[in-house]
Amino acid sequence: MGGTREKKVEYFAKLRELLEEYKSIFIVGVDNVSSQQMHEVRKALRGDAVVLMGKNTMVRRALRGFISDLPEFEKLLPYIKGNVGFIFTNKDLKTIRDDIVSNVVAAPAKAGAIAPMDVYVPAGNTGMEPGKTSFFQALGVPTKIARGTIEIVSDVKVLSKDQKVGPSEATLLNMLNISPFTYGLTVVQVYDNGQVFPSSILDITDDELISHFVAAINQIASISLATGYPTLPSVGHSVINHYKNVLALSIATDYTFEGSEAIKDRLANPEAYAAAAPAAAAASEDAAPAEEAAAEEADESDDDMGFGLFD
Repeated sequence: MGGTREKKVEYFAKLRELLEEYKSIFIVGVDNVSSQQMHEVRKALRGDAVVLMGKNTMVRRALRGFISDLPEFEKLLPYIKGNVGFIFTNKDLKTIRDDIVSNVVAAPAKAGAIAPMDVYVPAGNTGMEPGKTSFFQALGVPTKIARGTIEIVSDVKVLSKDQKVGPSEATLLNMLNISPFTYGLTVVQVYDNGQVFPSSILDITDDELISHFVAAINQIASISLATGYPTLPSVGHSVINHYKNVLALSIATDYTFEGSEAIKDRLANPEAYAAAAPAAAAASEDAAPAEEAAAEEADESDDDMGFGLFD
């Protein structure tokens, strides 16, 4: 009993140390994950993250003891259920998430397990003797005898996602050497700086965030302008709109100020600006051949110096 108490104290101290040191936590599901897989995950995350496992009752008890000093971690309590563990990190969350879920292993179907995906038996020759035809017929798998062996005529769905694997399905898949399932760590929730969210949030790109932010700003500005209620996003639009009104008033009256002088001059002397536009265009056209000629001369001088040999 004394040894157990000491281990609990040590575990509580370790958990608190990790909570204070790291700003991000992955709550991971470890159903059907072998100890060898856990070892591989620890090795892959070494230097970037720390894996901590423990009994749920002990973890919940430890967290409740820390809540008075670390109240933000109370948000973790609803997710401490089932077969879960913690991964602590201060690195990029998306990179660590990808490292966590990348370690998967193929596994055969076992009776009583829950299928994580749809499972199909592919068409083709099984290499089995005709005496086992009745077994396939009992499962509704269409077969024929070809060259003295059983051949499956078409692809057949034998399991649906979330369906419980029966003894017959497990036997069939094992007879065909099909290991349809893959098992590895799954990310249940992510904790980061006081916020808890699903790992799918990490798939949102910076461009998507910016586009959503800009769309929200535009929406706020539109509502503000329509209601006449000033907000920070609408201030720039309001200033420009009022400035346009001032320009329009200046054009319609004899009142002139520095900003309206050029516009009123254009309206009063349109022929002067019409004549200036072709002249400016011609000047730019004349400048282009001159630049091309200068570039050709530079190329020729390079050839004379022998640099053309390296083209």
